[in-house]
Amino acid sequence: MSVTPLIGPVEAPDLHVVSYNIRRRFTGPLVRPADRWRLRRPRLTALLQAERPTLLGAQEAMPDQATAVRDALGPRYRFVGHGRDANGRGEGCPLFFDGERLELLDWRQTALSTQPDVPGSRSWGAMLPRVLVTASFRDRATDVRFIALNTHLDVFSPRARAAGARHIRELVEDQELPAIVTGDFNARPGSAPLLELFGGDDLVDAWDAAAERETPEWDTYAGYRRPHVRRGRIDWIGVSPDVRVLRAAIDPRPVGGGWPSDHLPVHAVVRMGGRGA
Repeated sequence: MSVTPLIGPVEAPDLHVVSYNIRRRFTGPLVRPADRWRLRRPRLTALLQAERPTLLGAQEAMPDQATAVRDALGPRYRFVGHGRDANGRGEGCPLFFDGERLELLDWRQTALSTQPDVPGSRSWGAMLPRVLVTASFRDRATDVRFIALNTHLDVFSPRARAAGARHIRELVEDQELPAIVTGDFNARPGSAPLLELFGGDDLVDAWDAAAERETPEWDTYAGYRRPHVRRGRIDWIGVSPDVRVLRAAIDPRPVGGGWPSDHLPVHAVVRMGGRGA
């Protein structure tokens, strides 16, 4: 199956950034047809091969799904991050990147908890472990350095979502490089986690900051149904103010008769400047 790219590959100095909850793989006879990974994988492959983002923050990726995403993107791509469980298994929030364009300088995965260095730890009423993957890169084309952070905030606990968003904002505050944050925040516009994340001077919503918006502001949790704009996004891209957002988009299109995920991918085309130059 073929897909016409919504954004597609971009040339330096621009970076194509995507945040995408790819929906974890479920097995068993009760899995609804729209959720079956054997149907969704070729749709996801076709979408990723068309878009070829420079940087992709994925959520809910099981280990075999992370490998499938990397294989779909092609041999130029690498990823960092692993499962959220104490043994490194389970669903994760890997960061995928074009290794020919971006040089990985450092990375780490921490728990979103009061014990960030304890894998599998939980805090603030979270029902399940939540993780944050942080990586620093050098753009080989421009020599600009920046950091990228990717996460999936808790779906059950409002307190955990707000605390996780606050922790991410504080991490960005404590360093000097331009920053890109991707994630499924399980939070709508104007909610407490978004006020925590974007409430200071260190991060802004890429959608609001974009010079051009190429689609409506679709509700990114579509649930394998025709998307609408009633409730707003729960999947986000944030950037530090020294990152210029040229374009933003949310892709509502089905692929091959269905959607690759119950979420919609969020896109931004950005250009670095300021602190990382």
